[in-house]
Amino acid sequence: MKKQVFVIEVNNTQNQNWQGSVQWVQGQKKIAFRSALELLRLMDSVVEDKKDEASV
Repeated sequence: MKKQVFVIEVNNTQNQNWQGSVQWVQGQKKIAFRSALELLRLMDSVVEDKKDEASV
């Protein structure tokens, strides 16, 4: 599986949580997130999708 590169920009830390955007370099997409958990889910969905493509 090819490495996936993410650029994370944290704009605010409100209510003890991160808010900002994550850019997926290979997919050339940038998505906003409202919590650290949402950030992890976004990143996990990209990695899982790429893993599924590699096994086909």
